[in-house]
Amino acid sequence: MAKYNEEFKMKLVTEYLEGNMGYGSLAKKYNMGSQTTIREWVNVYKSQGINGLKRSMTKKEYSVQFKLGTIQFILNTGASYLEAAVHFNMNTPSLIVRWMKEFHEQGVEGLNSKLKGRPSMSKKPSKQKQKEDKKGTREEELERENELLRLENAYLKKLRAFRENPNAFHEKHKQKWHLHSKKKDSD
Repeated sequence: MAKYNEEFKMKLVTEYLEGNMGYGSLAKKYNMGSQTTIREWVNVYKSQGINGLKRSMTKKEYSVQFKLGTIQFILNTGASYLEAAVHFNMNTPSLIVRWMKEFHEQGVEGLNSKLKGRPSMSKKPSKQKQKEDKKGTREEELERENELLRLENAYLKKLRAFRENPNAFHEKHKQKWHLHSKKKDSD
């Protein structure tokens, strides 16, 4: 999403409020993808003034109760996301859209604040513990080793047979290939 500065937003809001142009015309004039953004700016300006158009330098944390109240307002009144944002003095209706999606997918638990950033280094398991987890039990290790030895043994038998008589090996595989192709043709 493109970030627009406060002056640009105010310029478009003023042009709209003067009545010279509609949302669609302004969007075309300033090569904006959607007229919805301009509509949001106008509604936020009407309810909050110039402060509604300013980009917040800090991210505001909303409580679960506030998020739930906003969602209930929309569900009870049938208000749009934009109307709800204006009603609750928010300048980002897309935030309410995200809350609604999380609420529908996860219920009230989805509205809890999530931890941001990387987990601390001290909580990572040591490399030794990771190696132990990957190994598995001794029995599983031995079964895996037996399987690898069986595969290696079969490979070496085929290699020895090929070295002793390469023509017989080719004839045998030609016959198999020929039989498979005939089956496919008859299907």
